[in-house]
Amino acid sequence: MDAVLTVDLIRASLGDFQPRELPDEDGLTRAAVAAVLRPGEEGADLLFIHRAEDPRDPWSGHMAFPGGRVDAGDMGPLAAALRETREEVGLDLEAVGDPIGRLSDVAAVGRGRPLSMVITPFVFAVGEVPPLVPNHEVAAVVWVPMGYLADRSNRSTVPYRRYGLSLELPCYRYGEHLIWGMTFNMVDELLSVVSSDHPV
Repeated sequence: MDAVLTVDLIRASLGDFQPRELPDEDGLTRAAVAAVLRPGEEGADLLFIHRAEDPRDPWSGHMAFPGGRVDAGDMGPLAAALRETREEVGLDLEAVGDPIGRLSDVAAVGRGRPLSMVITPFVFAVGEVPPLVPNHEVAAVVWVPMGYLADRSNRSTVPYRRYGLSLELPCYRYGEHLIWGMTFNMVDELLSVVSSDHPV
């Protein structure tokens, strides 16, 4: 991809994007995440969290976007994404963020098994970011340049065993951090939306 992936370019690309929406079904849990972009040294940076190790968490230790389940007090998935981002990293997107679009719903998978959960990713732009304060659910906060993610030479694979089969799943290795699974797929869709407007 030749274009520098600035926040403004990503914002423009998301303007006409029609995300896939999965229908509500009985017993289905809704969750939401926030893909937060800030201006970086060379284009936009994307915010990730490194989830703390927790045996109760199906995504324990994974790289992810801030987010979580839609609670009864939330006015829907967007409200859940705002609340969870505030709770997990201390970033008040209602005060400093600009919602610029959303990505397709994702049917959740945890520890290799489908879950009765649908995750909606929302995309936000922020300007100057105040110091982030991770809570106990977050081991680290990591900003990754979108240019790094768009460079296909930075892609790698990670071995994964599921139902006795050995698989090689696509991933990014950014320093000591491994981005794969559902979060990798969300990043891939964001990149595809931009590249469809700004092809190589």
